[in-house]
Amino acid sequence: MIVLATSNWMTFERPVLFCLLLLSVVGQAVPPARAASPPAPPLGLPPVVWPADNPYSAARVELGRNLFFDPRLSANGKVSCATCHPPEHAFAGGDPPPLGVTGRPLRRRSPTLINRAYGRSQFVDGRAPTLEAQIIFPISAPDEMGTTPQAAAGAVAGIAGYARLFEEAFGDRQVTFDRIVKAIATFERTILSGNSPYDRFLNGDKHALSPAARRGLDIFERSGECSECHSGYNFTDEKFASLGIGPDEHPPDLGLGEISRKRRDDGKFKVPTLREVVHTGPYMHDGRDRTLDDVLEFYRKGGQPGRYLDSRIAPFFLDAPAKASLMEFLESLSGEGWQRIKPPERLPQ
Repeated sequence: MIVLATSNWMTFERPVLFCLLLLSVVGQAVPPARAASPPAPPLGLPPVVWPADNPYSAARVELGRNLFFDPRLSANGKVSCATCHPPEHAFAGGDPPPLGVTGRPLRRRSPTLINRAYGRSQFVDGRAPTLEAQIIFPISAPDEMGTTPQAAAGAVAGIAGYARLFEEAFGDRQVTFDRIVKAIATFERTILSGNSPYDRFLNGDKHALSPAARRGLDIFERSGECSECHSGYNFTDEKFASLGIGPDEHPPDLGLGEISRKRRDDGKFKVPTLREVVHTGPYMHDGRDRTLDDVLEFYRKGGQPGRYLDSRIAPFFLDAPAKASLMEFLESLSGEGWQRIKPPERLPQ
């Protein structure tokens, strides 16, 4: 206990108290920077719901951005998350398909990460419930990044330049796989697309859609019944459907059925968002359709006949003018937000 003489109180009280406070925090971890409010999403999208155990912070976004583009997380130091989700292809697997650590094309095409912040499950087969839960799969898959959580964390911990980023994001410099996961997921929740011509049209700008695009919207909602599955602000009901493809492959790809182990789910894949669809080809879970015209022809003919085909898929009339209108509507779903995300000029060293 420190006892101060009454006669010296005015002289020594404040310096002593200051010293005591200073001593009390020496050696403690620096708390993470105060989390600012997340940026508002573009027009047409609701606020992103941030997990209670992984709230938004700009520092976590920046750490996650660096980790997302860093190939040193992989077994051979050459494959990053961005290898399969390159920003120049709207964060989707492009053409030619990306290669994992084995140097061979992957079994499935990588779906876009745009607006996955709103997903109820992740991957085309729904195997992961959250963005945090999905990250371990590509990192540990032998044909993708081919490593382990321990090795990935060890690789990052060995890079001195990451220490400051982890301290700013989490309050100290400790590198763990859990923190890597949370940072990458935080970054991925900022990959958004909205404020498209369609969004502006829906919000009162009647000139935002051309007459052809409006005819395409009518086809989309009525004769084509596309909105039966591609519904809501993100143009997906987040459910699973079978187009009759997948089980026809050699070896067969059963999609959701491989996860649920239920025969009724064989051949079902997640209904993808149609936002930015003109930028996210090739299409289908395996990239078999190179262009949107191929996709529209596939649907016009009623999908792939067979016992796996969803009963809602049926042939419909779509001549050349109607197809052009529908295509123009799909182009109107291209918005903004994700284009501002760029790779780091230089990764931490």
